[in-house]
Amino acid sequence: MNSFDWVSRQGGPLHGSVRIPGDKSISHRALMLSALADGASRIRGFLEGEDTRATAAVLAQLGVKIETPADGERLVHGVGLHGLRAATEPLDCGNAGTGMRLLAGLLAGQAFDSTLIGDASLSKRPMRRVTDPLGQMGARIDTQDGLPPLHVHGAQPLRGIRYALPVASAQVKSALLLAGLYAAGSTEIIEPHPTRDYTERMLAAFGWPITFSPGSAKLDGGHALRATDVDVPADFSSAAFFMVAASIVPGSELRLPAVGLNPRRTGLLQALRLMGADIRVENSRESGGEPVGDLLVRHAPLHGIELPEALVPDMIDEFPILFIAAAMASGRTVVRGAAELRVKESDRLASMATGLRALGARIEETLDGAIIDGGALGGGEVQTHMDHRIAMSFTVAGLVATAPVRVRDCSHVATSFPGYRELANACGFAIEPTVD
Repeated sequence: MNSFDWVSRQGGPLHGSVRIPGDKSISHRALMLSALADGASRIRGFLEGEDTRATAAVLAQLGVKIETPADGERLVHGVGLHGLRAATEPLDCGNAGTGMRLLAGLLAGQAFDSTLIGDASLSKRPMRRVTDPLGQMGARIDTQDGLPPLHVHGAQPLRGIRYALPVASAQVKSALLLAGLYAAGSTEIIEPHPTRDYTERMLAAFGWPITFSPGSAKLDGGHALRATDVDVPADFSSAAFFMVAASIVPGSELRLPAVGLNPRRTGLLQALRLMGADIRVENSRESGGEPVGDLLVRHAPLHGIELPEALVPDMIDEFPILFIAAAMASGRTVVRGAAELRVKESDRLASMATGLRALGARIEETLDGAIIDGGALGGGEVQTHMDHRIAMSFTVAGLVATAPVRVRDCSHVATSFPGYRELANACGFAIEPTVD
């Protein structure tokens, strides 16, 4: 055991207002577009996580000056579309799959070579889904049998393509759009299901002509990005743990202010409402082109559902915490069409099924989903497999388990949610580190 093991146990009802850190996906993109823009951009609400800091460090290696005037704030001095400089060392993306895939597209259009590396978990994540279509655009990217590290060759003339994604992925779409900034002609992406459109919205905010609608995006190369200030909303994926926790702990009522509610991101909100959750959106507004609202979550008895497959692409990061909700719901929950979960930070289907069984849940793993029969959870020990979302999901399970839940190695939580344990405990969680 080590100090990164946490024990979560029952406390009382959850109460208060919880200010969730900034959206990780938007923080990554804001850094990259600010770096390529002409002029200085200020980013407020920036996520101070390991993943986003890794992206900032990579851009600094490429010659971008990034200041930190205050916690959660960055002042990025853009170098323009062609102002990046070759790095002297490999570019370490840490655990950030978003960072690596988007940077692969961005770097494909540069005049110099780059090598992208990552940690042990990221080094096992598939990259051909990005490198293959980038190759069709003229990029040359070497991989290790489809895995990182990625060696991106510079000085390759890129050409726009019309590409139909075989699997819906906002990361792949975004990588191709970033490469399209440097490509001759038009780059058009067609998706089998609409995914989050953060990159499209932000490109428009930075002044790049782009047309997009759910399921498609198109832009021409050869324009310029102009500096703009970005207010990053609270991360919906991080808010998800508190949404489920307040829903399943009797007597709870939590307010989650200024949460990003991009319709391509909020599938979990719809799924929980189908299960009977009491979640209200108040003070709806727009911030930096993104829809934002305050969430008021009250405890409500949940029931199992057959999850509509149309929701799957809009909640792909929230399945670990959905599984906890399903395990505490009455009746059966059936998930299909979620094979993408097998190639996230871990095989999340296998990891969640194994962990839930260790706590006494009844769950049948399928090739592309799971069948979960709700009921009580017991105590026990679960492995996180170096996956931050699995770690946080099982701390939520501990709130309602009949005995303490020991969550092994929570060190990766900081990749997306720095300060999670302290923030959670402040509203009623009972999570403590353990050393023995």
